[in-house]
Amino acid sequence: RVDLLCIDELGYMELDRRGAELLFQVLTEREEKNSVAIASNESFSGWTKTFTDPRLCAAIVDRLTFNGAIIQTGTESYRLAHTKALAEQAAAG
Repeated sequence: RVDLLCIDELGYMELDRRGAELLFQVLTEREEKNSVAIASNESFSGWTKTFTDPRLCAAIVDRLTFNGAIIQTGTESYRLAHTKALAEQAAAG
């Protein structure tokens, strides 16, 4: 029902098989109909820790990358950089 489904921090927690199957079902239903945006600090190769079934992991990555755009923003966490900047300002001032 929504135009854009946003999933943040994918890869942060391990999904059991049922959870991974439900996510796969959602992605399949949205495929080529509605947009999905996913944020993750983990590379696709690291998603095997989140999706413990390698075949299901490959199917989810396939669904997400087919006709998709991958935007790599870098490896440094925005939150960590922001916290460091605040700490440096506090120490200087």
